Parts: sequence; structure tokens; C-alpha cells
Amino acid sequence: MAHVTREHLDRLLERALLADDHTSLARALDELAVGYSSGDVSRATILVLAAEEWRAAGQPARAMDCFQRAVEDGGEASIDPRAGIADTLFELERPEEAREVIETLRCEGAVNPATAHNIAETLVAYGDLEAGHEWATQAVLACDESDPEHVALLRTRYRIRVDLGLPEDDLDALVS
Repeated sequence: MAHVTREHLDRLLERALLADDHTSLARALDELAVGYSSGDVSRATILVLAAEEWRAAGQPARAMDCFQRAVEDGGEASIDPRAGIADTLFELERPEEAREVIETLRCEGAVNPATAHNIAETLVAYGDLEAGHEWATQAVLACDESDPEHVALLRTRYRIRVDLGLPEDDLDALVS
């Protein structure tokens, strides 16, 4: 069983990123999550990172497994793993299921800004600019201005509005 520190995870990520090998990193993160006992970083966070690396390695089924395990773990993660599940479902050409997951998140409310941002970007990537705009707008309005995600959300929202051909509004004026 492993005690995982932020430093340990950072070293692992740095080595793997320098090697530009998503498969090896995904495998290492997956193994780290299996052997996890405690640490500064939650098992759910490690599983979300592993899932993202499996997707980058072109293995969405393995990514889906890691995202699902992160949901089942219930630990804290920077984004709700279900946002990653929705994105992966779109990638697997299962858009109805992806939209059901997104709708569940919307109905539950209390989505953190990073999760809302992820969902907005996913919707835009798969052609639903209007829904992406709605998610980005709601997230900006709910996000504290001191949150680092606030500026990123403003920029994403602005980009979506430009793509939709919408005129500049008061929130767009905050983009610097």
C-alpha cells in the first residue's frame, strides 16, 4: 500500500511527460491508484489523471474504467469524474448517454467551476455551442472572481460567443 504525496505524483508526472509516453504514465497512475492507502492527493484525483492519460493514449475504454472507479471512490478531485465520463462517451460516439450524464450533473447543481468549464469545453468540442455557452455563463456567474478558474471561464465564454456571432456583453468586457 502506498502513501501518495503531491511531490511523489509531481515527479511521476514530470518523468512521464518528458518521455511523452501517455500509455506508460496512464499505467503508472492506474497502478498507483490500485496500491493507494493514503496521501496528500486522493485516489479519485489519481484515477482522473490516469483516465485523462488513457484518453491521450487513444484508449477511451480504459479511460472510462478509471473515471468510473473515481466516481465509485468518492474522493475529492479537481473535476467531477462524471464530466470526464461524458466527454469520453462523446468520443465513443455515444452522445445520448453523454448528454444524460451532463443533465444529471446540471440537475444536481453545485458543480464546481472546473467541472462546469470542462463540460462547456466538451459540449463545444462536439458541436453544441449553445449548451457550452449556457454552461460557461452559469459557471462565470457562480464563480468567485478570486478563483483562478474565473478568468479561464470568461475567456472560454467569450470565445464561444464569438463563434456564435453574439455581440459583446458586460461579462465579455471583463476579459482582459
